[in-house]
Amino acid sequence: MPLDVIGAGFGRTSTKSLKDALETLGFDRCYHMFEVREHHPEHRPLWAAAHRGEAIDWEALFVGYRASVDWPSCNLWRELAQFYPEAKVILTVRDADQWYDSVMRTIYPSSQAMRTDDDPQRRASGEWVNTIIWQQVFDGRMNDRAHAIRVYERHLASVRAGIAPQRLLEFEPQAGWAPLCEFLQCPIPDTPYPRVNSTAQFLARRQAQLKSPT
Repeated sequence: MPLDVIGAGFGRTSTKSLKDALETLGFDRCYHMFEVREHHPEHRPLWAAAHRGEAIDWEALFVGYRASVDWPSCNLWRELAQFYPEAKVILTVRDADQWYDSVMRTIYPSSQAMRTDDDPQRRASGEWVNTIIWQQVFDGRMNDRAHAIRVYERHLASVRAGIAPQRLLEFEPQAGWAPLCEFLQCPIPDTPYPRVNSTAQFLARRQAQLKSPT
């Protein structure tokens, strides 16, 4: 089963909401960082190899999936778009300063804390995220706000320039179902567009995890 949709937007551009939206529209299942953490930790070395430029059996990795969004796949949007030439590409966008603030309050400190976790699996996951995102994409300079925002804006520009306009949707999730459904040629659902994994929700979930007994 080939991928029908490739999400090119960085994490913290409402990619989890897009995952839920795509699954509601029938593009079930949709790959996301949550899938690696919760269902496929064995995929971590495959993604690490892919980020090193090694050949990957994409069809084997994406068995059972019709779409992919968020990290780690958004880093390799170009390779995936070439491998799946019929797939449509969605670039989720967000104000750059809001994006940076969200990252630095949620996934960046969380993943860095995992690197010193007592659990070896969580430590391994934290190191993996640090390598393929914070080091390889942002040169280990996430605390440099101007640099991180430049990387973010450069990424947006490269996707806009690298995908044919008829194949690309630049999507602001607050626009809701209409542009997404028009692009994917799907009827608009009767349910509200998903709004999940906000900064407040992320922090509340993280706090609950820290309070839970080990």
